[in-house]
Amino acid sequence: MNKTIADIAHMAGVAKSTVSRYLNGGSVSVDTKRKIEQVVKATGYVPNTFAQSLKAKRTNIIGTVVPRLDSFATSHTLMGIDEELRSRHYQMLISNTSQDVKREIEALYDLGRQKISGIILLAAQITDDHLTAIRDIRIPVLLVGQQHEQIHSLIHDDYHAGYDIGAYVLSQGHREIAYVGVTEKDAAVGVQRKEGFKQAVRDALPEGSHTDDALQAAGYDIRYYETGFKMSDARIAASAILDQFKPSLMVCATDNIALGVINAAYSRGIAIPSDLSVTGFGGYDITAVIHPALTTVQYPYMEAGRVAAQNIMRLVEHKPVELVTVMNYSLIERESVDKR
Repeated sequence: MNKTIADIAHMAGVAKSTVSRYLNGGSVSVDTKRKIEQVVKATGYVPNTFAQSLKAKRTNIIGTVVPRLDSFATSHTLMGIDEELRSRHYQMLISNTSQDVKREIEALYDLGRQKISGIILLAAQITDDHLTAIRDIRIPVLLVGQQHEQIHSLIHDDYHAGYDIGAYVLSQGHREIAYVGVTEKDAAVGVQRKEGFKQAVRDALPEGSHTDDALQAAGYDIRYYETGFKMSDARIAASAILDQFKPSLMVCATDNIALGVINAAYSRGIAIPSDLSVTGFGGYDITAVIHPALTTVQYPYMEAGRVAAQNIMRLVEHKPVELVTVMNYSLIERESVDKR
């Protein structure tokens, strides 16, 4: 027979309210915590989170709204969130929106009606409708991956990552470069990474010579393109680029785009990196095992998930949180970039 909180309290020799406080991450003494943990372990007791949520003013469930589930970044961020929440007796409820902004808004309202304590929102963009929904539901919301001045946010340092990639490829002698980005509706991936890269190019030129003519005079030919997030879209875009331009290097706004570029290059008999160098952003596991291994920016997605979980729990518990939390990154130099 399944044990109840009352059973656990009786076996541990403590009050039922003490067990409830322990299960909800509240403060209990070290000795009491040890007694309850021993009974929970011995009985295999699992709290009925749903039943608890019906009785409580605030549940121990955190909602997560994600644009897609078939993404390395999303899945690893969710793993980090889940690990951290479980360690504090919270649980995670996932709402997948399939990159549909209307579904994101609906998900915010749906979660708000379910007595969710807080929401972690992984969004590609923040619209006025998002802001209205967040105001209407009146529960803490944390953005992950994007930043907005009115909402607590956790972001990756996309601007400086873009800058470092730009400075690195220029130091390797590349001057004919295709930058393959995504829509600027995505402020992080579509804007910040590209702007960081552009600044690195500007800083490589003499002061005041940042015009297109000055770039050409200095021997640079840098062109900017846009594609989707899917590898198949990037493969098509890369083929079209290679029909009109012969860059020595392609800087890709995500690792998925880089993989699509590499596939398109191989289908044309273009060798990586001797004929075409390629870089990405993300640090997906597969980029280390393909040949040649991909030079990329590695983001700590699982750690970001853990920090996001810590931040939303602090917001739920009315504890102070910085308005913007910025995660670090690493530039991983591998085999996909050749010197020129």
